[in-house]
Amino acid sequence: MAEQETVNQTGKDIEVLIAGAGPVGLAAAIELGQRGIRCLVVERNDRVGYSPRAKTTNVRSREHLRRWGIADALRAASPIPPDYPSNVVFATRMNGPELARFGNALNGSRARNDLYSEEAQWVPQYVLEEVLRQHAASLPGVTISFNTELIAFADDGRVVVSRLKDVTSGAEREVASAYLIGADGARSSVREAIGARMEGEGAYSKNYNIIFRAPDLASRHAHGPAIMYWMVNEEVPSLLGPMDSQGLWFFMATKLANDVDPASVDPVELIRRGTGLADLEIEIVGRDPWVAHRLVADRYDKGRVFLAGDACHLHPPFGGFGMNMGIGDAVDLGWKLAAVLQGWGGPELLASYAAERRKVHERTIAEAVINYGAVGNQLVRQGLEEPGPLGDATRREVGELIEATKLREFRTLGIVLGTRYEDSPIIVPDGSAPPVEHFMLYVPSAHPGCLAPHLWLADGSSLYDHFGQGFTLLTTAGDGTGAAPLIAAATRLGVPAKLLLPGDRRLPARYGARFALIRPDQHVAWRGDALPADCEALLAIVTGRTRPDAAIGIPATAA
Repeated sequence: MAEQETVNQTGKDIEVLIAGAGPVGLAAAIELGQRGIRCLVVERNDRVGYSPRAKTTNVRSREHLRRWGIADALRAASPIPPDYPSNVVFATRMNGPELARFGNALNGSRARNDLYSEEAQWVPQYVLEEVLRQHAASLPGVTISFNTELIAFADDGRVVVSRLKDVTSGAEREVASAYLIGADGARSSVREAIGARMEGEGAYSKNYNIIFRAPDLASRHAHGPAIMYWMVNEEVPSLLGPMDSQGLWFFMATKLANDVDPASVDPVELIRRGTGLADLEIEIVGRDPWVAHRLVADRYDKGRVFLAGDACHLHPPFGGFGMNMGIGDAVDLGWKLAAVLQGWGGPELLASYAAERRKVHERTIAEAVINYGAVGNQLVRQGLEEPGPLGDATRREVGELIEATKLREFRTLGIVLGTRYEDSPIIVPDGSAPPVEHFMLYVPSAHPGCLAPHLWLADGSSLYDHFGQGFTLLTTAGDGTGAAPLIAAATRLGVPAKLLLPGDRRLPARYGARFALIRPDQHVAWRGDALPADCEALLAIVTGRTRPDAAIGIPATAA
């Protein structure tokens, strides 16, 4: 076993410095802090965010919250009731005819589903951030410092020395850490400092978010409760949705003309024109012009410095992927950094971060761009708002077009749960064909690299609730005979591992093997009907100490 690298031995003040206290930085702090890693989160603003920005915490992110013990806390904190219908409505305007409707959008229904342990939740990002902040701050090894800006850092290969500035007093100090995570957003200074470049298409469309209060809006239309209302018209194609149950709303005007300056647009007039409610009483709370990008960093790390979230990928928000994908980055990077710092993770573990996450980003961004290509502007047809038979026919045509082109935006399990790390250096292939990828449909598979298939057990608990914080050797059938060598090998190597025997007769068919080795992030690292003769060699692969043979999953070399 490698010797654990402690703070005192190396002269480091902390083990991980995290730049940015948004959802990604806070998620990284929780993933590290719950594993006993000392980390400092610095944020130049004086508090967590106040803009709603992201509004969907998807099923996978909520499964991480469940693993951290705060899924119920987010549900309780939401200003929108948990039983609020997760409908999406398309209409010409709020006072106009309905064109199409999608129920259970983004899997927000609270009805129990065997595919996942937590439903998606429609909740403003600032509420999620506060729940994450409170939990992170409660962990003994986590410190959060607001009004603190990372202004420079140097990585000498053994330690990262960062210069921090108190933005209130101007005082500066230095902090030494083993690693630095740049979760500092789209304008990441960490990304710039390591020489990473964003590649792709930038600033290809203007958009305009407005937060407003209109207590009467919910009673001024006949479309019923929904999380989003898309308004398809020639004048102001847009969408809006509730931020709470007390009359706070967001409004988004999509794809403004390039020659339009959002600052010159009257937001009250824009909302009234878009909704068709010319006398609606409106109080503007905030405005946020933004541009759509399709960008991915050419590198995610350099030495002891790593990027996560918007610092390394940007895309249109349609589909609700952005923040959630960043939380996935934090989880992937967090458990791997903890493993290395605790001495049981090898060099391939950190190398696998970019290898695993880049393909996820590229696939997800491609889907978000497809969704963005079918916003209200593209759905408008001449005569859409005309009365009479011709208008009715046009509305039916547009309704059919919406159902054909927009369904994929609200049926996203194939993207959200279908993440597959099959080309990772820490995944052991078993020679079987990988499952077919689909953007909407999710078919559970225990193919190595896939998310472990979920089940609700007879006692009402989630299978995921029984996975360990380290590795879990899941025995799908029998009494665990034959499992002891791997657990013993893990003990010798100092790798945290537990044996799990749920005794559910559905597991053999769902997992396709007698044994499955589940990673700390609930992905399958290896599966087989019998353990390999050399369990230490298997563990060396999945903990990043050596690489697997690409064909048969046998170590090519020993560590």
